[in-house]
Amino acid sequence: MKINAGIRYIDNGLVASLKAMQVQSTLINLSNDNVTGFDKVGYQRKEAVVSSFTEYLGVNGISTTVDDKVGRLAATGNPLDLAIATQGYFQTRSADGIKLTRDGRFKLDKSGNLLTLEDSKVLADNGTPIKLSIIPENLGGVVVNSKGALSVFNKSTNKLEHVANIGVVDSNGIVAMNPEVKQGYNEYSNVSLEREFLGMMPVIRNFDANRQMFLIESSNLSKAISQLGSSS
Repeated sequence: MKINAGIRYIDNGLVASLKAMQVQSTLINLSNDNVTGFDKVGYQRKEAVVSSFTEYLGVNGISTTVDDKVGRLAATGNPLDLAIATQGYFQTRSADGIKLTRDGRFKLDKSGNLLTLEDSKVLADNGTPIKLSIIPENLGGVVVNSKGALSVFNKSTNKLEHVANIGVVDSNGIVAMNPEVKQGYNEYSNVSLEREFLGMMPVIRNFDANRQMFLIESSNLSKAISQLGSSS
């Protein structure tokens, strides 16, 4: 016995061209997002994952993934600017729940809480918010080593006192053993503008080709309708 199976899906020219243009528009928008995020601290490049049946599914055949390579590190001199020189994320907590970020631009409030620029609390490796028991006179009294151990200078004892270990985790929330935290640095995006522009060119050409095909099909259809109308 022989079993034949397969997928048969036939679209007319107008529908096929429209689906193709929608797919290519989505890919162009993704590249535009990457270009816009080039100078954003902590931004990670987005990549498109295109299904084998995207020509039939349209935009539903496209998903995205995140490129987790380390971005460009730049020294700032601000003791509360932290960057992760390996893969991983800082843990923060807000009213919306726990979030992961590579944006390490932190600040202290009057109570000594370590916060993000959006006022989310920065979490330690045990999942609790980090709060300094001593608020230093200047930020130079805050020291963070490469393991993420945060200490603050106690003026009364002339010693550094350990506060907490900053929580650095992978995308699954598992604590990283060797996070390689760099104090006084910001991490900018891992986007390459050259790569984005070169990758966009064939997509734009395909969009233009499908647009031309759509216009031709539309024109032919209009002529056919006009001729049928005149003959009746």
